[in-house]
Amino acid sequence: MTDPNAIQPSALDQLPDRDPEETAEWQASLDAVAKAAGPHRAAYLMRRTLERAEGTGIALPKLLETDYVNTIPTAAEPSAPGDEAMEARITAWNRWNAAAMVSRGSKYGVGGHIATFASAAWLYETGFNHFFKGKESEEAPGSGDQLYIQGHASPGIYARAFLDGRLNEDHLDNFRRESGGNGLPSYPHPRRLPWLWEFPTVSMGLGPLSAIYQARFNRYLTARGIKDVSQSHVWAFLGDGEMDEPESTAALALASREGLDNLTFVINCNLQRLDGPVRANFKIVQELEAQFRGAGWNVIKTLWGSAWDELFQLDTTGALVRRLREVPDAQVQTYQTRDAAYIRQDFFGKDPALVEMAKLLSDDKILECFHLSRGGHEARKVYAAYKAAVDFKGAPTVILAQTVKGHTLGEGFASKNANHQMKKLSVDEFKTMRDLLELPISDSQFVDGVVPYGHPGADSPEVRYLQERRAALGGPAPARRTHPLAPLPAPAEKAFASFDKGSGTQNVATTMAFVRLVKDLVRDKESGRRWVPIVPDEARTFGMESLFPSLGIYSPKGQTYEPVDRDQLMYYKEATNGQILNEGITEAGSMADFIAASTAYATHGEAMIPFYIFYSMFGWQRTADQMWQLGDQLGRGFLVGATAGRTTLTGEGLQHADGHSPVIAATNPAALTYDPAFAYEVAAIVKDGLRRMYGEAAPGEDQNVFYYLTVYNEPLPQPAKPSGLGIDEGIVKGLYRFSTAESAGLSPVANAPRIQLLGSGTAIHWAIKAQKLLAEEWGVAADVWSATSWTELRRDALEADAALLQGEERVPYVRQALHGAEGPVLAVSDYMRQVPDQIAQWVEQDYSSLGADGFGLSDTRDAARRHFGVDAESIVVAALAQLAKRGEVKATAVKEARAKYGL
Repeated sequence: MTDPNAIQPSALDQLPDRDPEETAEWQASLDAVAKAAGPHRAAYLMRRTLERAEGTGIALPKLLETDYVNTIPTAAEPSAPGDEAMEARITAWNRWNAAAMVSRGSKYGVGGHIATFASAAWLYETGFNHFFKGKESEEAPGSGDQLYIQGHASPGIYARAFLDGRLNEDHLDNFRRESGGNGLPSYPHPRRLPWLWEFPTVSMGLGPLSAIYQARFNRYLTARGIKDVSQSHVWAFLGDGEMDEPESTAALALASREGLDNLTFVINCNLQRLDGPVRANFKIVQELEAQFRGAGWNVIKTLWGSAWDELFQLDTTGALVRRLREVPDAQVQTYQTRDAAYIRQDFFGKDPALVEMAKLLSDDKILECFHLSRGGHEARKVYAAYKAAVDFKGAPTVILAQTVKGHTLGEGFASKNANHQMKKLSVDEFKTMRDLLELPISDSQFVDGVVPYGHPGADSPEVRYLQERRAALGGPAPARRTHPLAPLPAPAEKAFASFDKGSGTQNVATTMAFVRLVKDLVRDKESGRRWVPIVPDEARTFGMESLFPSLGIYSPKGQTYEPVDRDQLMYYKEATNGQILNEGITEAGSMADFIAASTAYATHGEAMIPFYIFYSMFGWQRTADQMWQLGDQLGRGFLVGATAGRTTLTGEGLQHADGHSPVIAATNPAALTYDPAFAYEVAAIVKDGLRRMYGEAAPGEDQNVFYYLTVYNEPLPQPAKPSGLGIDEGIVKGLYRFSTAESAGLSPVANAPRIQLLGSGTAIHWAIKAQKLLAEEWGVAADVWSATSWTELRRDALEADAALLQGEERVPYVRQALHGAEGPVLAVSDYMRQVPDQIAQWVEQDYSSLGADGFGLSDTRDAARRHFGVDAESIVVAALAQLAKRGEVKATAVKEARAKYGL
C-alpha cells in the first residue's frame, strides 16, 4: 500500500541536478520556514520568489491562481483624469433612467432587466468617459473601438444615449415596443436599431467568441494592407454566469497564441447568474482566473473597493486573505444582505486572528466593506484596471471585476437571487434610490405613481461634460455607421461566362465548379483582394489546396518552418499577409470569422467578400445560432455547404449525411438559400449575389442579406446553359425549365401523357434519367425543371399573398413559371420532402414530392438513393402513380414498374 506521506516521483527526477546539495539546502530552508512561521508564511515567501523570478526574466510556469485580492494595489493605482464627482452625477442619472425605463414599461408586460446595469454601471461609464474610441477618433478613423455590450445591460446604454441627446423620452417609453417604428429593441440588435448597435450579444456565449475573432480580423485587415486598424481596441463586456457557455471560452487559446493585445474582456463578477449563484459552493473569480491564466491571458482582478484597504493592512497573519479564499460565493452573497452581527460571527468568527481584527472594526465599517465596497463600483479602481489592460502588450487581458447585482437599487434588489426577473421598483423604492444617488427629483414629479425620467438639461454641466469627453474620444459610442461606400466594380464577365458552355465529356462536381469560380474571382484586379476565403480544416476535401500557395494562409507569425510538402506545387503556405483563414476544426470560430468579415463594411468602412465553405451537415445544424447573429448584424457574404445532400457523400453515414440544412436555413429571413444543380447556375447565383450585396442593388432589394449555396462532391456532366431569354432570371428567382421531352430528343408520341419533374441540386440528374425512362419505356413525356431555390420561391409567394391582402394583384413567380405546364408536378431533392414542399400550396397543378426523409446511412450513392426512394426508377414509379390517379396511364403500370425496377 502506498504511503500518502512519502515523497512522490517528480518530473524533475529525469533531469540531471548539477548541485544536489544546493537543492537540498533550498528545500530545507522551505521546511524550516513552514515549521517556524507556518505554511502560510512559507507560501507567501514562495509567491514572492516566483514574482521576483518572473520580473527578472527567469522562465518559470506561472501559478494559475493568485490570492483573492486586487491585482493592482491601491498605492499603484494611477490618478484618473477628469472630474470624478461630475462622472458620479452622470452615472447616477443613467442608473435612474435605466431603472425608470424598465419600470415604466412593466405596465405593458414587456419585461426588461434592471439589476445587471446597476451592478456594471461604473464598468461602462469609466470606459465611455476615458477609453472607448468613437468612429471619428484620430487614432482609429472610421473604425473606433468595437464594443460588445452585455445584452442585459442595454437599458443603461439607452439611458446614456438619452442623456447625451441621441434618444428622447418617447424612445425610452417604447423600450421593447418596436412594432410602431419608434421603439427600442430589448437587447443590442443592429437590425432593429442600426445607427446604435454594432454587435448582437444576448445569445450568451456568442459575444466573447465574436469579440476574439473581431480582434483577430482587425489584425488580418491591417496585415493585408486593406486598412490600418491597429489602434482599434475590442472590448467585450460579459457576465460571470455567461462564461459557462462553451463558446465563451472556446477561443481563449487562439487569442493568446496570436498575441491579441487589442482585446480586453471585462467580466462582471456579481456572483449571480439568472436564477442564483454562479458557483454557490466555489469561487467563480478564482476559477476564471485559472482558466484565463492557463490559456495565456493577462489577468487583472478588481475585487475590493478602497474600504477594504484598512482591513488588509490589519491582516498581519494572512488570516483575512485565507478566509476570503475559502468562503464560497453564495456565502459572500449572503453577507451582502445580513447585519454586522451575522458577519462578525460567520466570517470573522472562524479564526482567532480574525476575531481580534473584528474588534478593531465598527459595525459601520463592516457593513461598508461587505455591503458596498466592491472594486467594480469604484471609478478609480476600474480606471486603473482599464489603463493596465490597454498598456499591456503581447497578450489579451481579462478584467475580473467584482460587483453587487442590483447595486443602488435598494435592499429589495441587491444580491437577491430573483433580481434578474424583477422588473420594477415601487415608488418608495425609487425615492430611496433617488436619495442615495442624490438626484434633484421632487416627490411632486411622481404623478399617479409613475416614476419620472430625470435629465439635468441639454445645456447642463453634466451633459456638456459627457459630450466633451465623447468628442475628445472620437464621437458617440456605441455607434454603428454605414459608410457611403462606392459599389464594388463587377468582376469581368469572363469569369462567369466560362461556365455557360458546360464541361463537355468531363465530370465535374459543383463543389469544384465553385472553387474554380473563386480562383478566377480572387484574381480580379479591383475586387480580388477583398475576398476572404474561410475554411475549417477541410480545404483539401473541397479541392481548395490549389489556393494555398497562390493566396497564402493568414498567420501573424508567417511561416517559421519548412513545410513538409514544400517541393510540391500545391504546398502548405502560411504568410503574415495570407488571404485564407484556415481555422482548424472549429465551425464556431469560422462563423465568427465570417461575421467579422461580412460586417467590415460597417465596422471599418471596408467592403469584404467572405465565403465560408464547410461540410454541409456541420454548418447550419451546428452553428445556426451564429447564422442568426449574422443576420442580426446585417452581414453579407456567401456560406457554402459543401459535400451536400443526404445521399451524395458516399460511405460517411448518418452524422455526415445532410438532408435538412435548407430547412434550417429557410428559418433565417436574411439567408437566401440556393441548391444549384449545374456549374452555370453556381456562377449565375454568385454573380447576382455580388451585384446585390456589393454592387448596385435594385430598388427595394435589401443588401443586408447573405447567401447559402449547397454544392456537391459527386462528379457529374455539367451541361451547357440552355439558350433563351429568362434563364438567369429563373436561376436567381428559383425555377426555370431546363428541358422538355422534345428538346431532350425523346420524341414522345402525339397526345402522350405529360408530367413536370422539378429537381434541385444533384437530384436533377436523377430527374433527367427518369425523363428518359418515362419516354422510352412508358410512353410518358416529362419536362425537367431546375428548382434552384425552393425557399426563394416560397418567400416570393408569401409576399404575393401579403400584397393581395393589401389590394395589390400579384401572381407568385412559381405559378407564373409553371402556368400552362401540362400534367401533374412531381418534385424531388436530396433533402427531406419538407424542402420541396415549401411551394406546394402555390402550384396549381396536382403536386407531389419525393425526398430523403429520416436518418442518413452509409452505403453507395445508388444504394442510398434506392433506400430513400429518390433514384430515377423511384421517380418513374412516383410519376406513373400520379398519372394513374388522373386516369392518364393504366393503373397496372405502377405495379409493373415496381416489379421491373425491383422496388
